[in-house]
Amino acid sequence: MNKLVLLRGLPGSGKSTAAALFGNVPHFEADMFFTDADGKYNFDPRKLSEAHNWCRHKTMEAMKDDHPIVVVSNTFVQFWEMESYYLLAYELGYQVVSLVVENRHGGKNVHNVPSYKSESMKDKFEIKL
Repeated sequence: MNKLVLLRGLPGSGKSTAAALFGNVPHFEADMFFTDADGKYNFDPRKLSEAHNWCRHKTMEAMKDDHPIVVVSNTFVQFWEMESYYLLAYELGYQVVSLVVENRHGGKNVHNVPSYKSESMKDKFEIKL
C-alpha cells in the first residue's frame, strides 16, 4: 500500500532534513510556497492559508500520480491540521504514517519563527499514542 508520511515538529526540529532521508520522493511543505525561484524565503503571514492549500494540492497531485511514498513536513501542531491529509489518503488509498521530529540536536529554525510563537506551538502540540 502507498504511504503518505506526515512529518510533524516545531520549527527547527529537522523536519525537512528528515524528509530528505526518504530519498527521491515527492516532498512538500507549506514553506516551499514562500520560496522564490532563486531560493529566497519570503514569508507573508497573510498568505499562510494559501500556502497550506498549495501544499495540500501538490500532495494530492503526487498521490494521484500513484507515487509509492509522498512526504509532507509541516508543524502539524494540532490534529485538525492533519485532517485534510487523512481524508486525501483515505480517498486515494494511501496509508498515513505520522512521525514526530524532536529537536534533540539543538537545531535553529531557518525561517525566523519568533521564540514566543514556537513556545505557543510547543504548548499546544498534540500527541496521540
